[in-house]
Amino acid sequence: MVEGQLDVSSYMSPGAPPAGTEDFIMQQTMVRVKDPKKSLDFYCNVLGFKLIHFSEFPEWKFNVYFVAPASTVASTPEGRWTHCMRTPGCIELTYNYGSESEEGNVYNTGNADTTGTRDGEKVRGGFGHIGITVPNVYQACERFHSMGVEFHKSPNAGGMKGLAFIKDPDGYLVEVLPQGPMVAEPVDCLGVAAEGGEGYIDNSK
Repeated sequence: MVEGQLDVSSYMSPGAPPAGTEDFIMQQTMVRVKDPKKSLDFYCNVLGFKLIHFSEFPEWKFNVYFVAPASTVASTPEGRWTHCMRTPGCIELTYNYGSESEEGNVYNTGNADTTGTRDGEKVRGGFGHIGITVPNVYQACERFHSMGVEFHKSPNAGGMKGLAFIKDPDGYLVEVLPQGPMVAEPVDCLGVAAEGGEGYIDNSK
């Protein structure tokens, strides 16, 4: 096999999934958050998700909040749980009591991050980012910029044009991709021109 190449044709073949998996749902990704209020403000007010279910566990000193790009929220706890468990692509925000009072960043984001390490060295993390798609990356990023969102990469920065990375309150990366072709515009929200720019940067290192 040539380095970097893999024959993936067998994983893309048409037909039914393996027996017993027909009704499986990719339901959630869980991330730990320092301050649930700040995280809910970001995911619901900045990204437009809704809080579709939450559970509080004071006996174990943690809460969980499920956010998703949903249009409705059930009116009862039982209904919210059922709706949540059947909704693909949720993010489970896990809050451990007291973390909001700690100084600085609390959780390692997985991207060349020194948070939580004993030796102060960066971690070559496995987790990279979550991602959303939008009708127009440049317009979405103008809105994010106006709301004070921190950018890791604006649409024209770096070698790959037409996509962006923003940060949530804990520093987790959120990739912003178009719902159609990757088309660059002359200047992005941070004033970066489409021409030029650095090449690809491996965020894990």
